[in-house]
Amino acid sequence: MIFEPSPNADERDGDISILVMHYTGMPTARSAIDLLKSPKAKVSAHYVVDEDGTIYNLVPEARRAWHAGVSCWRGRRMLNDASIGIEVVNPGHEWGYRPFPATQMQAVMELAQGIIMRHGIEARNVVAHSDIAPNRKQDPGELFDWARLAACGVGLWTDAFDPPGDLLADLGAIGYDTALAEKDVILAFQRHFLPNHLSGLADDPTAGRAAALRRVVDAPDNLP
Repeated sequence: MIFEPSPNADERDGDISILVMHYTGMPTARSAIDLLKSPKAKVSAHYVVDEDGTIYNLVPEARRAWHAGVSCWRGRRMLNDASIGIEVVNPGHEWGYRPFPATQMQAVMELAQGIIMRHGIEARNVVAHSDIAPNRKQDPGELFDWARLAACGVGLWTDAFDPPGDLLADLGAIGYDTALAEKDVILAFQRHFLPNHLSGLADDPTAGRAAALRRVVDAPDNLP
């Protein structure tokens, strides 16, 4: 753990209940860290995980980092107060999106496991930036290995397809803000839970996966 303190933080007003995964979306790790530390930028995250697995701590977990922006999950809005943000180094769709190395994903997994344990974060509240802001963001994107993380207790995953139901109702039950543009919400869901099928359409594979995931979310072990 390397400490690179950022001034872009303030006091929380509430408990931590959400873990948000981002990608940095910048050419290098150093450029991303410098931005997250710049007082002019007014953005930050709690952690940055480099491609070689090095972890940088920018903001203490007890303080509010400025990473989520205008956001919503399961009816709660403006999620900086309730969340911890992890920035995973990757150039992103603008600078040459590429797979996340296994060493990096291992570091993300171990870091996330500790955060989840410390704060009692529910699996259904481990989310992508695109999940909570589908009209603005697409990170960490379709190459992020959510299935691997879920297998290690970080977030939810299913490979199942249930009979298609009411797609928007299922997406709302999972946590998405379905008042936003339908295509944006569907694409965000697909990037996370159906990454080989980025149709942006309310088609049968998407509705089937959403129905299956809703069943997982509604399982007794995932309810408060």
